[in-house]
Amino acid sequence: MAMAPPTRPQAGASLAAAGGNNNRIGLALVAVVLCFYAFGLVETAWHLPSPNHRQRRWLRRLTSRGGGGGGENLQPKVGGSINLAKSGISDAGGDDDDAIYEGDDEASRSQDDEQDDENADPVPRAQWPASIRDEDGNFEEIVHPGHRAKGHPDVLMMVPRFWADDPVAVHQNKLMTRELAMKIGSCIKPDEEGNLARGDKCPVEDRTIYVAIASYRDWQCRDTVTSIFSRAKYPDRVRVGVVDQIVEGEDGPCDAPHVPCKEDPEQELCKYKSQLDVFQVDAPLSIGPVFARHLGHRMYRGEYYYMQSDAHVTFTRAWDVDIISQQEATRNEMAVLSTYLTDIVGSIDNNGHSLRDTRPIMCNTDYEDGQNNRYLRHGSQPEAQPTIRGSPQLEPYWAAGYSFSRGHFVVNVPYDFYQPMIFQGEEMSIGIRGFTIGYDFYAPERSVCFHHYAEGKNKRLRDRVPHYWENSNQYAGSGVKAMFRLLGVVHMNPEVSPDRWDHTEEEKYGLGGVRTPELFYETFGVDVVNQRTEQHLCQFVESGEMHNMFTKFLRPDGMGIDYAKISYRFKDPRKRGQH
Repeated sequence: MAMAPPTRPQAGASLAAAGGNNNRIGLALVAVVLCFYAFGLVETAWHLPSPNHRQRRWLRRLTSRGGGGGGENLQPKVGGSINLAKSGISDAGGDDDDAIYEGDDEASRSQDDEQDDENADPVPRAQWPASIRDEDGNFEEIVHPGHRAKGHPDVLMMVPRFWADDPVAVHQNKLMTRELAMKIGSCIKPDEEGNLARGDKCPVEDRTIYVAIASYRDWQCRDTVTSIFSRAKYPDRVRVGVVDQIVEGEDGPCDAPHVPCKEDPEQELCKYKSQLDVFQVDAPLSIGPVFARHLGHRMYRGEYYYMQSDAHVTFTRAWDVDIISQQEATRNEMAVLSTYLTDIVGSIDNNGHSLRDTRPIMCNTDYEDGQNNRYLRHGSQPEAQPTIRGSPQLEPYWAAGYSFSRGHFVVNVPYDFYQPMIFQGEEMSIGIRGFTIGYDFYAPERSVCFHHYAEGKNKRLRDRVPHYWENSNQYAGSGVKAMFRLLGVVHMNPEVSPDRWDHTEEEKYGLGGVRTPELFYETFGVDVVNQRTEQHLCQFVESGEMHNMFTKFLRPDGMGIDYAKISYRFKDPRKRGQH
């Protein structure tokens, strides 16, 4: 049977099939192009600045590690965690702003941003006047360190960015040059070229001062601020930053005058409100002075001098001129004047003049137990007439209650973010870290302010002030972890394995490369292995022997004392005859 020849496909059907294939290929190509285009839009939106220079939360949800499942952790558990008080009006960070975590590995940052950071000058341009109220784009969200330590990374806080974010980029783990030091510090009047960073060419009376105060529900805070402005000879060069930890509705804010400004505009809190930044924190988020003062360091904006004090202090008349003259008398750019303050009772007259010719000096320090560790703690310090006249007197230790220095001390030795619920130990952290970066500590020759202790006639009123440890149950255990870190950073617990403590951002909040902690311990008789100290150090310090011996090695350019030339090692003088 003959087979019919195969039927040739019709020309129209062939063209239709070919056209269908081409359409599918074309659509696929269009889809690919649209995907790339959409990805480009997302990337562009990622890098566009949002209102506070923060990446957008919805984008982080889309691109977060773990397939977008981490977005739910970005909502704060505590609402209104931090408010920035703007002349009595509080503004909180918006919920649509994204979180930039302190201690993040920065995987989310773009390569362009990293390149910009590498090329940027580590010292920002000086400005005056300055205020964090003028920096809506210079805030970031961080995870609250107390909740972070408890494993709750979803409690966020809006905080100011550091003026200079990377201290290592500034000191570079070596002795800071005088040229670089002169770039840090604003003058209220610019030079002929419009530069406010005039270094030591800035007239002394034009050098700015930043005063940092950490306050916890303290009704005297506003009186302290009033005292600062009213008693300064040149108040226009003073800026105060207060971290005000309060229960809103129960505690008065630190920037609230005793009567409304409309009724009495001459009150200091009214006259100088543009020079007062109050950063308000909900009291339940308070985790001790270290974090509060960390926030205070974030509020520094390049002032020439930095001063730290408590929130219940009264200043003497012309305190600013007096303390600067003492600072400059050291001839040491790396000098930090620091001491425990004398009680206000019997110390100051009605005109603001000091009635004291004595002052404390920091030398009485020994080990104590706490936070599952042993650490150094300052005891009561000896107070007497200064042995050294015409200059502050060299001392080994730093005190948190009062400190005055050049502004670069804040830049180079920022308070450690990762030390929640630390009280004792704070001074060892800052003091020993500062020593390794090249700073030297001095007791002021004259006190320029006095402390309101809960003693005598002030006891009843001061006892009304709550303390941050009313939050201890909420953050139980976080202080133990923090103490391991604190001691580990300064090499004070060699018996503890480094694996036991948190090393996050250790370089930023750690040691310098000028001196070692071991040099400090050897010089001043601290045995970190057996956890004991050589006794009667005050005999060496108070007498002026330390000052006269060590200041001979002040570097010719004034950039600190050269401990490489000091072979002295303190031993208990009352035991020498026994050997």
